[in-house]
Parts: sequence; C-alpha cells; structure tokens
Amino acid sequence: MLWIKAFHIVFVASWFAGLFYLPRIFVNLAMVPPASVAERERLLLMSRKLYRFTGILAVPAIAFGLWLWLGYGIGRGPGNGWMHAKLFVVLLVVGYHHACGALLRRFERGEGRRGHVWYRWFNEAPVLLLLAAVVLVVVKPF
Repeated sequence: MLWIKAFHIVFVASWFAGLFYLPRIFVNLAMVPPASVAERERLLLMSRKLYRFTGILAVPAIAFGLWLWLGYGIGRGPGNGWMHAKLFVVLLVVGYHHACGALLRRFERGEGRRGHVWYRWFNEAPVLLLLAAVVLVVVKPF
C-alpha cells in the first residue's frame, strides 16, 4: 500500500505542477501585443504541450487514488467524511483542468480573451484546491 500511496503523491504533485504553470502561461498570452505573432504561437505551443502532459499525469494520480480508496479501503466506513469532501475537491480539480482546456481553445481561436489580471486570479485556484485536499487528508477534520 505504501508504494501505491507514494506513486499517488508523486503523480498528484506533478499534475498540480502543470495546473500551477499553465494558467501562468495564460497570463503571458493575455499580455502579448497583437503584432507579436511568433510570441503568441510559441506560448500557444507551450500551453498545448503542457495541457496534454498534465492530462496524462492526471490519469495515474486518479487511478492510484482510486486504488487506495477502493482497493485498500482508505477513507471508507463511518467517521470518514473527510474522504467525501476530498473526492469533491478532486472533482473540482478535474473541472479546473477542463476549464484550462476550454480557455486554451479560446486562446487558439483568438476569441474574447480576458485581461491578464483575471488569469492571475484564476491561477490561484489550484493552490486553494491543493491546500484543501492536503488538509482533508492529513487532518481528517470529520
């Protein structure tokens, strides 16, 4: 079980690293002057590759987590309300990941982009989600 837990932690950390950096590229994309076509294309290429790689990392992170939950029974049974809350946080992270993909597609189409300040705030969401997940798993408040 400890191997599975270790792999789960590594893949979750890797997945979140991508979710921390991808919106930061969006901040830079929002600041690209219209005449800087090469800069825009380079940032879009970086975004596409990072989004794809981050999606690949999400799969084993979720799979190992499910293995711990369903295979080893971690968080099952009475007194494990923290697991239900953590699973909700995981759903929010998956939703955030897909929202990043939707934003990337909008950048690729050149559609009504938001300002760089909005993306700076959007970039803070995964920090809060990771904080919530770690507190739930470590503290098990309910």
